[in-house]
Amino acid sequence: MSRIGKKPIDLPSGVTVDVAKGNVVTVKGPKGTLSQEISPDIAVEVKDNQVVFARPTESKRHKSLHGLYRSLVNNMVVGVTEGYKKELELVGVGYKATNQGQVLELSLGYSHNIFFALPQEIAVKTETPKGKNPLVTLEGINKELIGQVAAKIKSFRSVEPFKGKGVRFVGENVRRKAGKTAAKK
Repeated sequence: MSRIGKKPIDLPSGVTVDVAKGNVVTVKGPKGTLSQEISPDIAVEVKDNQVVFARPTESKRHKSLHGLYRSLVNNMVVGVTEGYKKELELVGVGYKATNQGQVLELSLGYSHNIFFALPQEIAVKTETPKGKNPLVTLEGINKELIGQVAAKIKSFRSVEPFKGKGVRFVGENVRRKAGKTAAKK
């Protein structure tokens, strides 16, 4: 991870990074504001439109923290400029997805529909193209939050390996298994 930590983060125009007391890094951009608390061992410095991270020693712990916080702040910079987007696909007969505001309603083959309240930071869009599987699109600026919400939605009906039914990411490769074969007489 130390090679990642040594690379500086270039700031695009319109993005500002502030390092407050207690090592709280705040990134402001056109899409919003994100903040992250950083270990006091890692030094953060903003100079020449770049964010630079430094570690005090070459210990394994400091090397891993160095790369971790550089990646987290880089994800924040990308989030406030471009944003993040995840698309989920519902594969199965009768599987449906609709949303009303921040409440996602999923019909995944259970006896009752699943109602899932999404955080305000995430925008959700559902669509059912004719002849294709229903899609759920999640958009936001916080990569970690989008990943958690997408994983939670996937956990409602994980993909099974025999028929490939379940909730998956668009383009996700699912390993299929062969079913039972009939006994020969």
